[in-house]
Amino acid sequence: MNKDCLFCRIGAKQIPSKIVYEDPELFAFEDISPQAPTHILICPRKHFESLTDASAEDQVVLGKLQLVAAQLARERKLLQGYRTVLNNGEGAGQSVFHLHLHLLGGRPFRWPPG
Repeated sequence: MNKDCLFCRIGAKQIPSKIVYEDPELFAFEDISPQAPTHILICPRKHFESLTDASAEDQVVLGKLQLVAAQLARERKLLQGYRTVLNNGEGAGQSVFHLHLHLLGGRPFRWPPG
């Protein structure tokens, strides 16, 4: 845990949030500034700033991020579709530097994004 990281502190329950999923490797919570009716952030408990900082030893948890997103989408009945987004770096819109996956759903999305 990085004591200066907002998401590490949320995962440690030092900062209140609406946690919707947690296990020993991951936690997920509702985004406080949702961009869709469903907007959940899924985070590894291990702190790394971005995908660039991940290594081969992180492949299981990186895959699990997507599987948890799919589970949460099923639970929320996002039958018309949903999007998962992993922003990597400031230029891609990352604003909290703890790797996290966005699960967005409940409205139509356009392509290309952003």
